[in-house]
Amino acid sequence: MKTAIMHGALLTLALALAAPSAGAAQACPETLDFDKRVLAGDRTVNLCEAYAGKVVLVVNTASKCGFTPQYEGLEALYARHEADGLAVLGFPSNDFRQEYTDEQAIQEFCRLTYSVRFPMFEATRVREGGADPLYRKLAALAGEYPRWNFHKYLLGRDGRLVASYPSQTRPEDPELIRTIERLLDERGS
Repeated sequence: MKTAIMHGALLTLALALAAPSAGAAQACPETLDFDKRVLAGDRTVNLCEAYAGKVVLVVNTASKCGFTPQYEGLEALYARHEADGLAVLGFPSNDFRQEYTDEQAIQEFCRLTYSVRFPMFEATRVREGGADPLYRKLAALAGEYPRWNFHKYLLGRDGRLVASYPSQTRPEDPELIRTIERLLDERGS
């Protein structure tokens, strides 16, 4: 009898180890559980597959805004910390009527004017009442939707929302940089 129980326990353990765990199915944080099309392209990126385990700064951008020069600071921040695990993700939005309606024009503006290399994605709705699911999720966690262009949501390596920064917070802001660097120092997800 003891042998049969032990054999049954070993079989159960072997099956449990072979089967995908419930934790594996939940490995994707809810903040990154989205597929997004790259700007002016056909390719879709699963944010979880591409950015899980990284520190992620999500920014709604616009080409014709007083905050548009922040592209330069965002690109510098990305260039300085990309190898450390920082991802800056740009989501152009015309919700505040300051973005081109043609994605090719947005892409050309970003590349030619600010030499943007960080990932840019499809034009996205960010305002309350019509926001894209990614922005609905971020706003629900932060308790605020973007009120203007260049609002920033910062996610830790585990995908949790760490902070929400208004448009006036520049990429060079010492508090933002300290928080990003602290998160980058936290290894593992």
